[in-house]
Amino acid sequence: MLRPRIIPCLLIQDSGLVKTVRFKDPKYVGDPINAVKIFNEKEADELIVVDIDATVNGREPNYKQIAHLAAECRMPLCYGGGIRTPEQAKRIIASGVEKVAISAAALEEPQLITRIAEEIGRQSVVVVLDHKKRLLSKQHDVWTHNGTRNTKRNVLDVAAEVEKHGAGEIVINSIDNDGRMKGYDIDLAMELRKAVSIPVTILGGGGSLEHMGEVISVCGVVGVAAGSFFVFKGPYRAVLISYPSAAQKDTLILSALKLH
Repeated sequence: MLRPRIIPCLLIQDSGLVKTVRFKDPKYVGDPINAVKIFNEKEADELIVVDIDATVNGREPNYKQIAHLAAECRMPLCYGGGIRTPEQAKRIIASGVEKVAISAAALEEPQLITRIAEEIGRQSVVVVLDHKKRLLSKQHDVWTHNGTRNTKRNVLDVAAEVEKHGAGEIVINSIDNDGRMKGYDIDLAMELRKAVSIPVTILGGGGSLEHMGEVISVCGVVGVAAGSFFVFKGPYRAVLISYPSAAQKDTLILSALKLH
């Protein structure tokens, strides 16, 4: 039986673990490998790791670091950052990663999604859509390159398009809510769930288990991801890696699904 997934999302910059607020002001958190070890012990459902500078700097994925992460990780691992070809995706999957995440390259060339899916399987292709609400409008535009380039395209339209081209999963990430820990964009999550038939993961704004439960209660079986919630503690954002216990997670999911 499929169950909602609770997913830590880790950002890498200059080989270190960082966390941003609204895609700006990255704060150093620590060593990504140490974080993976802790999430192993806490039996996280899945892990998303994104190199936030690879695409912006036109750099290839850091294959050595990816291999180290994959070797250490005992849960399904999704890696994104700098992937622009099927060959790069195949190399990352061969290192032990379960899924690859693409964003800017997929929007520039939608056929790339199809080509990668043909090489590694549709279930291993994740498209990440970073979005921001347009001023004085209900529309959420998709942005790329760490939120510096606006495609001026509606995130729901783009989601339907990438599904058509072979994406196996979609992650929507709210730039407005990133790092603020004040809750997810529930309305958009509901709209996305209705717009596509493939698995979706909601990211951006998670600050409590209650926030995650709200998403599950309205969307059902989805992935709910967060960054700050899993690496910071308290109002002063002290670094502390955490993850709900199995009992906490089961209680959250069962309660939320009863409301769905």
